Amino acid sequence: MKLNCVSCGHAVDLRNSYDHYEGQVKCFACGTLLSIRTEDGQVRSVAYASSTPQISNSATQQATADFA
Repeated sequence: MKLNCVSCGHAVDLRNSYDHYEGQVKCFACGTLLSIRTEDGQVRSVAYASSTPQISNSATQQATADFA
């Protein structure tokens, strides 16, 4: 089973060990961490893996105000 990296388009070969998998894989070409879900040997979802917590805009504005 193969999937295309959402960052660079490289075909990532997952082999049969990923037929039923939900987690992260790394693109061998560009190093992007991908969050994937597979079922029955089919890719169901591919997205960028979030390695850092998302900060809301209001939290960013407050942090900026604290340093001003």
